Amino acid sequence: MHTVWKGSISFGLVNIPVKLHAATENKDVKLRQLHKECHTPISYKKVCEGCNQEVTDEDIVKAYEYAKNKFVVLDQEDLENLRKENEDKAVEIIDFVQLTEIDPIYFERTYFLSPDSTGAKAYSLLRKTLEQSGKIGIAKIVIRSKEQLAIVRVYQNALVMETIHYPDEVRSIGDVPNIPSEQDVVQKELDTALMLVEQLTTTFNPEKYTDDYRNALLELIEEKKATNTISTSDKQRPIPENVTDLMTALQASLEKTKKPATRKRTTRKKKNA
Repeated sequence: MHTVWKGSISFGLVNIPVKLHAATENKDVKLRQLHKECHTPISYKKVCEGCNQEVTDEDIVKAYEYAKNKFVVLDQEDLENLRKENEDKAVEIIDFVQLTEIDPIYFERTYFLSPDSTGAKAYSLLRKTLEQSGKIGIAKIVIRSKEQLAIVRVYQNALVMETIHYPDEVRSIGDVPNIPSEQDVVQKELDTALMLVEQLTTTFNPEKYTDDYRNALLELIEEKKATNTISTSDKQRPIPENVTDLMTALQASLEKTKKPATRKRTTRKKKNA
């Protein structure tokens, strides 16, 4: 399993060397975009609107837009130093709380935590402590240049870390339009609704739920493959006028110098005749 992050988690004076692994994966079926006429894949280029020309990654800097079309440019070196300053800090569990105190709206992504070669004993200690206390740990971690708030809890026989949103990242419910105010509910309707909930109540079994759309899409793709409706394109990309590829430029230069030489040899033959 791929390691996303490597460092340590600490609570009190206990330090646990750990590795972070993504616990979930995106199973969406990715579809490519093709040119309808020739079925050539569509590519996307980074273009500067001001200069009307294509740019490379080396030509791009990062900036913050603090007002319309007004930017503060941030040097890559400054960003790198800032990232290292935070990443070098140990991930410390700062509080222990009940899981039920955190609303699911805060949860973002789940990671498996595995102990490093020297961290098995401390790992087991934290796992057992969380199990017996019934608590979860609140911690901070920097992943991909972003400081994340996270929880550490037990899942089956492993520790997992779930990144959670900061309070200011959760939008106010007051901004949601058309939320009805408290209204009187007819008791008969409420009793019927509660009865329906009771009838549909069961034990949660994640294996019961499947992505019907994804399964149907995969079946459709297999049907298309079976009926030989596979489309391929052998069309070559045209060479741009402003040649930037070194090999292409050399080939073009050779072709250009061949023509005058051929004409000169033909002229000599005519004179000799």
